[in-house]
Amino acid sequence: MSESLPSAMPGLNHLPGHAIRRLHQISVGIFHQEVEKLNLTPLQYGALVTVRDQPGVDQRTLARLIALDTSTTAGVVDRLEARGLLERQLSPQDRRVRRLFITSRGIDLLVQAEPAVARAQALILAPLTPAQQRTFMRLLQRLVEENNAFSRAPSEGAG
Repeated sequence: MSESLPSAMPGLNHLPGHAIRRLHQISVGIFHQEVEKLNLTPLQYGALVTVRDQPGVDQRTLARLIALDTSTTAGVVDRLEARGLLERQLSPQDRRVRRLFITSRGIDLLVQAEPAVARAQALILAPLTPAQQRTFMRLLQRLVEENNAFSRAPSEGAG
């Protein structure tokens, strides 16, 4: 005979961590749906935008800015470089450091991607009214900022 144990925890679908994980899955799915013909992932998009906005950033700093571990960032940069979207240059100050620069192909890809990325962001927030969207984003940003230290790869904030 099986007995049901009482639980003080709410059901799985009422846990914020589970809901955030599901929303992340949905967000990535929408991003891929909108951007799929450009062969670009959300992580690659974030890296390209950050390097575009901070030319000459080194790979370790890029990892901190986009909140990724250094090995994941290395793989993202390798793939972008192989596609001719980023290039690495030796730092004149420290030859062990490779500085990152977006190429003209990378800029062109971002220009092509921007409308699709904007559509993806709009689709993610579409179930909410404009006022709810602003509130949600404000609260989401607060949760990220206040809990940043708990991340395995805390962000230094790309802005």
